[in-house]
Amino acid sequence: MMWGVRQGVDLAAAGSLRLALSVAKSLAEALPKSLAVSLFLLPLATSVAGQALQAFSTAKSEALPAPWRLVGLPSGKAPLAQFEIATEGNEKVLKLATDKTYGTALHEVKPTVLAPGSMLKWRWRLEQELPLADLTSKATDDAAIKVCAMFDMPLDKLGFLERSLLQIARRSSAERLPAATLCYVWDHKLPVGSELPNAYSPRLRYVVLDSGEKQRGQWLAHERDLAADLQRAFGHEFDTPPPLVAIVVGADSDNTKGRSLAYLGDLVLSVKTNEIKKPE
Repeated sequence: MMWGVRQGVDLAAAGSLRLALSVAKSLAEALPKSLAVSLFLLPLATSVAGQALQAFSTAKSEALPAPWRLVGLPSGKAPLAQFEIATEGNEKVLKLATDKTYGTALHEVKPTVLAPGSMLKWRWRLEQELPLADLTSKATDDAAIKVCAMFDMPLDKLGFLERSLLQIARRSSAERLPAATLCYVWDHKLPVGSELPNAYSPRLRYVVLDSGEKQRGQWLAHERDLAADLQRAFGHEFDTPPPLVAIVVGADSDNTKGRSLAYLGDLVLSVKTNEIKKPE
């Protein structure tokens, strides 16, 4: 089964489903609003795993290079945003344009439990923001650009209500919706460093990396330790970290009925895993 995203990931519950770059919005739309190491083994050693993300710069046309694929809202709840490869200088990057639309681009990865130091790097540029967007409200839960990591959290770690909602949402979607999604966003109002749950569902949590319009038109680079951010956002919900299953990027303006424009460079995923070494 494929893994989906709404938002930009979007999976939230409350009205229809928005695949997770809004884990949140997805559950929100699918329903009415309203993982023992033997004592004989030595300590774990860290190794780097091959988890390459297909670079946008390798595209041969305006279409996203496989295995990236576009994901919209179920039943066409909102028109699909314009995601295409554009040339900026001498480099090909992803252009994300919305006009009262919603869109996410999903890249699945081999399920991998991340060790500390597993980094996701990228750079983005905002050209047109969404002044009416407010991530704290369902009615204005839009973002001009977001980069998300999706994790396969066991449902038995969730409360009864959240578990039930997600099960219903999964039955309503062609995508396998994850139980934990972490999204990095460029917001218009919230201060840098803000961390908050999606307005529809805590199954998706935001981290604001850039804010406002002062740096509009500038390329800004980011590097995040996914394992550390996952622990901070969802650590109280698991004993063993859930595996990373997909990286998603998205943009949406369907709630605020606005327009936005942003660009995203290649994403680089450097994964470290815990490898068990047997005694010699």
